[in-house]
Amino acid sequence: MSDTAVSLQNLTLAYGETVAVPSLNLDIHKGELVALLGPSGCGKTTTMRAIAGLMTPRSGTIMIDGVDVTKVSANKRGVGLVFQSYALFPHLSGFENVAFGLRLKRTPAAVITQKVEAGLELVGLSHLAERMPAELSGGQQQRLSLARSLVMEPKVLLLDEPLSNLDARLRLEMRTELQTLQRQTGITMVFVTHDQAEALALADRIVLMKDGVIEQTGTPEDLYNRPNTVFAADFVGFENIFKVSGNTASNSMVIASDTGELNLNYRSDASHLAWRPEGVIIGSGPHAGVVAGVAFAGNKREYVITTDAGKIRADVDASESAVQIGETVSFELPESSARPLREAL
Repeated sequence: MSDTAVSLQNLTLAYGETVAVPSLNLDIHKGELVALLGPSGCGKTTTMRAIAGLMTPRSGTIMIDGVDVTKVSANKRGVGLVFQSYALFPHLSGFENVAFGLRLKRTPAAVITQKVEAGLELVGLSHLAERMPAELSGGQQQRLSLARSLVMEPKVLLLDEPLSNLDARLRLEMRTELQTLQRQTGITMVFVTHDQAEALALADRIVLMKDGVIEQTGTPEDLYNRPNTVFAADFVGFENIFKVSGNTASNSMVIASDTGELNLNYRSDASHLAWRPEGVIIGSGPHAGVVAGVAFAGNKREYVITTDAGKIRADVDASESAVQIGETVSFELPESSARPLREAL
C-alpha cells in the first residue's frame, strides 16, 4: 500500500491567461508535515487551493490517497482547510462552530457531542466551549478553527499562513501546539508560509517555491545548511552572496555595486559563493571595509561593512568590544564556511 497522501502530477494552474504554476510534480507522504515556502506570488497558496479543490487545474492530476480527485468537488475530497482569518462563525459558540460541519453531514446528535468534546479537548479548549469567537484570543480562535477541521477526520489538513495573525509570543506557542497536535493525530499537514523561521521550526520537509516552480525541497536542516541556488541561499539567510570568477568575487549581482572585487585566494567551480553573517570573521583577515551600521541584537551585534565589492553583513558575539560606525575593520571570508551555489536550477 502506498504511503503517499497527496500526489501532484504535471499540475498547471492559471488565472485566465496568467500561468501561476507551470508544471508541478510533488508527492507528500502520509503523516508528513510539509511547508510550502516562498515569497508572495510564488504559487504556494495557489497550489494549496488546488489541493483543496478551490480552483480547477488547467492540466495535470491531483491524487489523494491514491484516488484521482482532480475533478472532485472540494467537499468530497476529505480535505480540511484552516484559513488565515480562521473563518469562524461569529454568532455561534465554540461548541457550535466545531459542530457545524458534522451537522451538515447529518451526523447523529450523540456522535456530534462526542466528537466535538474530543476535538475541543485535543486543542485545550474544553473549558471555553460556550464562548463566542469574539470572546476568545487570537490563539484560541486558531485552535478552535483547527478543532473544527479535525473533527471532520480529513485525510489531509491544509493550513493557509496559520500563524500570521498572531503576535510574536503566540506564534511561538502555536508552533509547539501545531507540532504536538500533528504528532498526536498522525494527520498529514500541508501549511503555506512566507516565513522561513516558521517553516524551519515546524516542518518535516520544506518545499521552497519561486515563480510557480520548486526551487529546492528537503528537510529544514538541508535547506538551512545546504541551499543549492542563489535564490534559496538568499531566502534562508545567506546575506553575503558573491558571483565568482576564478579566484575573485563580487556581490554586485545581489547588492548593486560596481566598485571592485575581493581576492579570495582560493578557487571555486561554483558560479556563486555565500556566507551567513555569522560566518564572517571581523577584526582580522585579508579584506578591509568601513563600518556603515551596527545594531545590538541581544546576544550578538550585527554589522554592515562597506567594501570595494559592496556591503558585507557580519554577526559578532555581543560580549566582544563594539566597533563604531565609521571605523575601518579587517575581515575574513573563511573558505570553510562558504557555501557554493549555482545561479539557478
